[in-house]
Amino acid sequence: MEAILLVEDKAELREMLLQALSRMGYQVSATANASAAASELRGRRFSAVLTDLKLPDGTGMDVLRAALDADTALPVVIMTAYGTISEAVSAMRQGAYDFIQKPIDLEHLRHLLNRALERQQLLRENLVLKDEYARKFGFPRIVGEHASMVEVGRQMQAIAATNTTVLLLGASGTGKELFARAIHRLSPRAPRPFVALNCAAIPETLVENELFGHERGAFTGADSRQAGKFELAHGGTLFLDEIGELPLAMQSKLLRALEGGRIQRLGSNSETVVDVRVIAATNRDLETAAKTQSFRQDLYYRLAIFTIRIPSLAERGDDVTLLAEHFLERFRRELKKPRLKLSAAALAALRAHSWPGNVRELQNVIERAAILGDGELMPADLALPPPAKAAAATVSSAGEERNQLEAVLRECKWNKRAAAERLGISYKSLLQKLHAHDLA
Repeated sequence: MEAILLVEDKAELREMLLQALSRMGYQVSATANASAAASELRGRRFSAVLTDLKLPDGTGMDVLRAALDADTALPVVIMTAYGTISEAVSAMRQGAYDFIQKPIDLEHLRHLLNRALERQQLLRENLVLKDEYARKFGFPRIVGEHASMVEVGRQMQAIAATNTTVLLLGASGTGKELFARAIHRLSPRAPRPFVALNCAAIPETLVENELFGHERGAFTGADSRQAGKFELAHGGTLFLDEIGELPLAMQSKLLRALEGGRIQRLGSNSETVVDVRVIAATNRDLETAAKTQSFRQDLYYRLAIFTIRIPSLAERGDDVTLLAEHFLERFRRELKKPRLKLSAAALAALRAHSWPGNVRELQNVIERAAILGDGELMPADLALPPPAKAAAATVSSAGEERNQLEAVLRECKWNKRAAAERLGISYKSLLQKLHAHDLA
């Protein structure tokens, strides 16, 4: 029998709901305030929580926090009176499953709890199968074993249970899309689509069409209706990479879609309802960009409800060798070169390198060495720049950045694409940095 925690301070309503939930087949524990609810949550396991928003010694938010502290997968339904719906929506953004308005419709409550418990069961099955997901998708090897990555993994598992928007922060090449896919695969949305869009790779004039789609005849060449990425991701997850490059004109439209759950195709007079969980990623400092108004502040706060910082490869200690062995094993199979191995000297060289291009650079280094080598790979096979050059190629503090960029450009004979590859960043990101330092 599923156990429900009921938190309601009005005795008459509490008794009515207790009897109704019992008739539905639930084992109910009823309390009248937030502190008693927190004590119950510490003392036993529940399948769901039903709590009033207004309580004599706090609010339903206090109960929500206590519930998520006890079990990140625990669904919490907020009961709210007319006039406090905005607070209930805020609670959902912080992890509540849903809300129900008073007076309580018992049939609606029954369906709501059934859905919540079905979702929780799916989530628990996903977490139980986490090791199977790991073997199938290579998740732990890619994440690594360093303490910083263990913390990232903990945060990902916690947020995967919710519909909350996630903002992934990290330098180019840290593998933000892989982390976004992992969150999706660990979530109840896993059976539904994962759709990715690189905001920096789409011309400004086409971004709206990519996101929201168009109707037939919306513009020259629009011979048929086309769904945008939001519709394609319905029921699943939409990953917006390099969100910091989204044109300002589009940011307000994205904000409306996130807050209203509705989009409007180009050329349409009506809106379409979409159920999409958004994960965004950037290598920019969006908080500063929002303060300087180069990125909408309201959109930033909507995206940054839950942020996860992906550490650079240089911060991950021995994960460098773990990842190198992982990539080499893959290329051994793909290239049919079973004798390939990394020598002790090669491993030492990999650990000593600063990895400005992060995991992407490491993968490229191992792939090149695997293609050209056969047998034991030595430091020379890795073609890493000498330490001095590697240091010059690392973009560190803002004060040193201009000199470092200029040094790399000279080494690459002012070939910007080669310089971007050396730095492990996109060509567009390099152009932005060059423009900022008057080197364009």
